[in-house]
Amino acid sequence: MSLIASDPAKSRGREFPLEAAIARGPRSAYQRDRDRIIHSIAFRRLRHKTQVFIAPDGDHYRVRLTHSLEVAQIARVIARALGLDEDLTEALALAHDLGHPPFGHAGEEALNAALHAAGGFDHNAHCLRVLMRLESPYCEHDGLNLSWEMLEGLAKHNGPVGPKIGGTVNWALAELDAAYPLELSSWPSLEAQVAAISDDIAYDNHDIDDGLRAGFLTLDELLEQPFVAAEWHQVEQRFPGAPRERQLHELVRSQIGLMVNDVLAETRKRIQGMTSPADIRGAVGSSAGFSPALVEEERRLKRFMYEKLYYHPEQLETAVRARTVIAELYAAYAQEPGLMDESWHARLPLFEPQRSRHIADYIAGMTDRYAIRCHAEIYSRTPEGLRNV
Repeated sequence: MSLIASDPAKSRGREFPLEAAIARGPRSAYQRDRDRIIHSIAFRRLRHKTQVFIAPDGDHYRVRLTHSLEVAQIARVIARALGLDEDLTEALALAHDLGHPPFGHAGEEALNAALHAAGGFDHNAHCLRVLMRLESPYCEHDGLNLSWEMLEGLAKHNGPVGPKIGGTVNWALAELDAAYPLELSSWPSLEAQVAAISDDIAYDNHDIDDGLRAGFLTLDELLEQPFVAAEWHQVEQRFPGAPRERQLHELVRSQIGLMVNDVLAETRKRIQGMTSPADIRGAVGSSAGFSPALVEEERRLKRFMYEKLYYHPEQLETAVRARTVIAELYAAYAQEPGLMDESWHARLPLFEPQRSRHIADYIAGMTDRYAIRCHAEIYSRTPEGLRNV
């Protein structure tokens, strides 16, 4: 293992240390983190939460669960090549999207608007809230009681956060950081940074696959992107007689491989001379990432994906309907809390802002299809066109 890898034997521990005496089985701290994520209800719900397309009918489209598994696969490959702790990397990749509400970013926008007087809603902060307070299967404490390194990595997997770097911290993350400080102003472990860049690699390429399948993207449009065109020409030269569908799958695999190799080469340059995890956390910039040349190509590809896929007129129309569902669910529960599940209603705080935040927690935990079902039961209708594939 590399000197800059996170060592589970040197973990800073957990928020609630009392369970150390009843550790089950010969697992490291980070293996236990990963296993707790996999066995959580929040993780199982990802199978019915939006990735690109809202509540897709097609079995072959990606959802948050399959996306998270694909991110974990890429992240483990990079972690192994760099000599990092694979278990921590995998756990971070599997958990990174647990804070998403139903309908993805459309649902997040609706909850953020509903909570404008109660601090707003942020899916990254809510991920920590789910893992540290809401998902509570243990008798001894709230939350899953994950390791400090796991929580730190999720809190700032996209980089340092907070006033010290000219930013703000969402109320949910601020409360959790006050209870269990996560050093928000420094960079996270290299494992967390690898999980974050693996997320970019996964959705940059797999969203292309889904966009082509749905007919929102065309190959001719994709080939206007130099990065894609270069890889496509190589695929055609290597497999000139292969069916187009198989060539497209090869294109996606080829692009993932190119990006992974680029990250490995660039990261090895950045970490030269570093000899401990503290060096990673104290660095002036990220230690894992794309080379400058690929950064520009990836940004160009992202702009294309936003224009042609994420902001496609049908996608935007569907998002409007999804926001309506979430907004109307929130309004209904705020006016008549008894409509919530009995256990959630019983725990409803009496005062604001905790009352509104509790309602948002309830909605954020829903899957796409459960939110649609609840809305239909309350309003005897649900906006048509919530599924566009």
